[in-house]
Amino acid sequence: MSLTKERIGAAPQAGMSRAEQNVEKRRLRGKAKAPEMRGRGRGAAGGRVRLNADTIPILKRLFAYLGSGYMGMFVLAVVLMAVDALLTVRITLFIRELIDEYIKPILLMDQPYFGDLLKALIRTGIMAFFVAVTVFTNALLMRKISQGVIRKIRLEMFSKLQKLPVSYFDTHPYGDIMSRFTNDVDSMRQVLSQSIPQVLSSVVTIISVFVAMISLSLPLTGIVMVFVVLTYFLAIAIGGKSAAFFKQRQSALGEMNAFIEETMNGQKAVKVFCHEDEAEAEFGILNRTLREKTTSANIYGSIIGPVMANLGNVQYVVVAVFGGWLAISGRAGLSLGDIAAFLTLSRSFNRPVSQISQQINSVVMALAGAGRVFALMDEKPEIDEGQTVLVPVEEKDGALSECTSRTGSWAWKKADGELIPLRGDVRFEDVDFSYVPDKQILYDIKLYAKPGQKIAFVGSTGAGKTTITNLLNRFYELQDGRILYDGLDIKDIKKDDLRRSLGMVLQDVNLFTGTIADNIRYGRPDATDEEVVAAAKLANAHSFIEKLPEGYDTVISGTGSQLSQGQCQLLSIARCAVADPPVMILDEATSSVDTRTESLIQSAMDGIMGGRTTLVIAHRLSTVMNANAIMVLENGHIIERGDHDDLLEQKGRYYQLYTGNAASE
Repeated sequence: MSLTKERIGAAPQAGMSRAEQNVEKRRLRGKAKAPEMRGRGRGAAGGRVRLNADTIPILKRLFAYLGSGYMGMFVLAVVLMAVDALLTVRITLFIRELIDEYIKPILLMDQPYFGDLLKALIRTGIMAFFVAVTVFTNALLMRKISQGVIRKIRLEMFSKLQKLPVSYFDTHPYGDIMSRFTNDVDSMRQVLSQSIPQVLSSVVTIISVFVAMISLSLPLTGIVMVFVVLTYFLAIAIGGKSAAFFKQRQSALGEMNAFIEETMNGQKAVKVFCHEDEAEAEFGILNRTLREKTTSANIYGSIIGPVMANLGNVQYVVVAVFGGWLAISGRAGLSLGDIAAFLTLSRSFNRPVSQISQQINSVVMALAGAGRVFALMDEKPEIDEGQTVLVPVEEKDGALSECTSRTGSWAWKKADGELIPLRGDVRFEDVDFSYVPDKQILYDIKLYAKPGQKIAFVGSTGAGKTTITNLLNRFYELQDGRILYDGLDIKDIKKDDLRRSLGMVLQDVNLFTGTIADNIRYGRPDATDEEVVAAAKLANAHSFIEKLPEGYDTVISGTGSQLSQGQCQLLSIARCAVADPPVMILDEATSSVDTRTESLIQSAMDGIMGGRTTLVIAHRLSTVMNANAIMVLENGHIIERGDHDDLLEQKGRYYQLYTGNAASE
């Protein structure tokens, strides 16, 4: 087997190019990880669009937002729509009066008198003015409602993201999540600001015009209704095809956005490995898929308008011919004014029916987007059943008591009010863990870290070192065993309070757009300027910060591109230092920097580790030689434990790693 085939593995289909195989694998992974992205129901399969088990809950949830703070405005908008429809019908019926009561008599007069006609025209002009006012006011109201609803939806989405477990972000591409905030939400905004008002206005117009048509001629109304039924079935048939492609378009758009985000984040890797052509080829396939789905959806969507319009023209001709015959024969008692008014009403009736048909595209696209948005909102949040919280305490007469001010001393407050001093004692008891059921990562992990001790984890990549620290933070839940923190099961501690007591310095530093001081203060928002500077000095970051153009007020981007990797790491350590946690987790914090910077970072970490329980993950063994205990992990098992000298004497895996007798990491 060639190297190329070994890399690719089993191709999704024989004869595919490498880029096509990569795209297909990406799509299959996306379906496996996020099944809610796929279209469901008959509409997704290309069948009819209908209110089924999928769409009805989505519509209910979407309309529920209108009743949350906007019901008054929405009711007013509906009332204005009714007023608009009634005035429009009244203006249309004026055609009958104009012909039968004004024009015909004037034509028979020897000396025509136009005074009554002028008064009638003025009254009609006033009604037309009020129609314009209601239309304008209604448009303002619906835009205000739609923007308010979308604002609330975005807030709820972002709030939900903060409550989701880390595992959700492991299985959903960031680009797809962003697509839900942008494209999907925007489609919902359009349907709220345009489609819903137009549909409601059309419904009110249809009802009022229908009543007016019946009052003029029942036979002609019957002809119009035959064409309405025909229009309905054509709209359903065409809209069903459009619905399938619009749902596929939303998913394709999410996949493309995810690929763009992934490629932009990995630009250095793309360039280093000269992967530009392959990346462009994969993007071309994703872009072509999006174009095909969008084109197919728009083709069917574009058909609806002309079909409805031409049916309306045919209806107009049929009504005119049949109505003229009825008027000439005198069988229905129709006047020339009645025929003219009915023809105008039939147009007014056909137009909203056509508008409703045309809005099917927007509604379907919005429902597809709303389904993805609500799927995110319905994701299960992190489980947090903890009752124990972290509180500041002070000691009086040898006893701890809770206080409101920050004293630097902390205690765990149990549900019954008992205070347990926060010391930083961490113990793992028979811990088993797996990210997925069929692949266990950790087996029977037993370890303890006494307050102030430095515990190090070393071993091969994938041995489970980082997983141990993730479990301590409760990013994931245990399958078996338990973790004790100061004698408390971490499941009994509220997650926010648990994580507040832990400081983490990671290999990949996450900075945020803002000033240097803001990024350090991220560890404790209420930290004073003096405390920020003190933390920077402790982290050996003060000297380079002072050399920046604006010092601590220098604004940096979220990528930290203005700073070196070592400087970003020092800021991360300063952020941890200002939080002043009793337990520190250092996850390969020096693995990507040069020796000089490593020495600087190590010195900074030594400064903030003093008196704190510290868990260190390191590939460079020089950084853990002074640890109280070193755990050597392999395939999820702790195979060796002891301090540096003990492990060298054992001449096992640690000895191999230290002396270079084993393959380096």
